[in-house]
Amino acid sequence: MPKPIVDVAIAILIHRGKILVGWRGEQQHQGGKHEFPGGKVEQGETPEEACRREIYEEVGIGLKNWHQFDYIHHEYDDIIVNLHLFHSYVPDELLNLIHQPWAWYTREQLLHLNFPKANKDIIKRLYWPHLIKISNMLSTVESSDALLYWRIEEADADQRYLEQLSALDENQLSNLIINTDIWQQLSSELKKQIKTVHLKQSQLMNLHKGDLTVGLRYIAACHDAVSLRQAEQIGCDAVFISPVKPTATHPEALALGWERFADLAQNSQIPVFALGGVHPDDLATAQQHGAYGLAGIRNF
Repeated sequence: MPKPIVDVAIAILIHRGKILVGWRGEQQHQGGKHEFPGGKVEQGETPEEACRREIYEEVGIGLKNWHQFDYIHHEYDDIIVNLHLFHSYVPDELLNLIHQPWAWYTREQLLHLNFPKANKDIIKRLYWPHLIKISNMLSTVESSDALLYWRIEEADADQRYLEQLSALDENQLSNLIINTDIWQQLSSELKKQIKTVHLKQSQLMNLHKGDLTVGLRYIAACHDAVSLRQAEQIGCDAVFISPVKPTATHPEALALGWERFADLAQNSQIPVFALGGVHPDDLATAQQHGAYGLAGIRNF
């Protein structure tokens, strides 16, 4: 007898970097576990329509702007679920309307909650380590959760360079960040294994909502409030804000300083990584000024 197939719309609701999470009752499928808000897609509904309805009914708020986040097909012992994921930002003025017992969790806390197995990839995408290394050397990529932004120019991405990617294992590839132009050159198999793509500010500003590849995690370079707002509007997962301090890489660039950095970072709904002249020892200072983490080259 074939397993029943259920289409489910799930919302990743974000407020100041935290994620809204609830608890499934014991009587529900996969009960006794944490959950993101959402529910079954009814006949005649699109997944996004179902997501809007469920969030209004379950959470108590109506949100207009949604971004496609991912699609996950998962087979349990008794059922097959197709998860249609969307994410949206919750403004301050709606916080008091949210029903109990929904609660906000940091991205680190998500790692320690008991979610259904189908949500494993969602958690992995939402969580970011606090330090990102930047290098043109693939040999520095690790198999831990540390991320490496492999920064090379498109003109340098010849076959010899791209063949180096094939020598990495699956876990190393999943911890790699590469620019969107380089990602476009990869084989379909390598594309699937790269989880995070970088956008230069010039690339970011030429994109529109709906242009991002569903299921990929995007981190964009931002240098001002306009680009930071653009990153949120098109659905990026995180941003680099730079340069915080004077750097040897871009000596002509005017450094923001921590106060100007804070003005930008504290208004961001998505994780912000401070970049430019920073050292891992600056993490506490950066977080006091609204950063999620740090990124760097020489000091890292």
